[in-house]
Amino acid sequence: MIKQPQELALMAEAGRLLASVFDMLDKTPLEGVSTLEINDKVERFITEDLQSRPASKGQYGYCFVLNSSINHVVCHGVPSQSDVLKSGDIVNFDITLEKNGYIADSSKTYCVGEVNAAAKRLVRTAYEAMWMGIATVRPGARIGDIGWAIERHAKRNGYSVVHDYCGHGIGREMHEEPQILNFGKPGTGLFLQQGMVFTIEPMLNQGRRNVKTEADEWTVTTKDGLLSAQFEHTVAVTATGVSVLTLRADEKNSPQAKRLGLIPV
Repeated sequence: MIKQPQELALMAEAGRLLASVFDMLDKTPLEGVSTLEINDKVERFITEDLQSRPASKGQYGYCFVLNSSINHVVCHGVPSQSDVLKSGDIVNFDITLEKNGYIADSSKTYCVGEVNAAAKRLVRTAYEAMWMGIATVRPGARIGDIGWAIERHAKRNGYSVVHDYCGHGIGREMHEEPQILNFGKPGTGLFLQQGMVFTIEPMLNQGRRNVKTEADEWTVTTKDGLLSAQFEHTVAVTATGVSVLTLRADEKNSPQAKRLGLIPV
């Protein structure tokens, strides 16, 4: 689980490149565009502009470079030409990138067009919950601290946290140890050590935390049909705290990054 300095440098480069994919999407009009068109645009950008590999394509038999999870889809939504984004939708794009043998993983939930206040609040709270988890990361902290901070923030705002899916260690493989749960008790679980790299990726639901998998065996939705939102970053434990390897351009002057004293990677 511990990455050496030369490995961390390679992971930071993969993270920087993946952040640039989201910077590109931030400038892309989404309304009226199909999720398959977004998938193809991202694939071209990763392979041609960044000279990298979309790590999700082909993994576990998956045929696309990203997951596109709209409204009540919690995660693993499959891009489709028939899924055309419309004003009022929220959509999470979960994207991975491999460069020089190392993988970065990140996701962002976008608001398409005119989104109602309730949906915006859910999206904002999911983003805040991710940063609450990130803020606990430092040597000597424990995995339970991360999940506790995430779920506490979600519950304080009236949302539930999905328990069925979690963050994970990452490096040469997409999914490595340890698992990073989005719920937990402070002071429990594995101690964090310098050189660990993992994702923090809370999924918050408007209603109950229960989910179901659709007939395609990929798409996971809320059981009650209410909205879900997710954010994800790949982070590394440093000597004094945390480095966010997938920090995006729009976050470099954010209150969250400033509060943690993050230096853009």
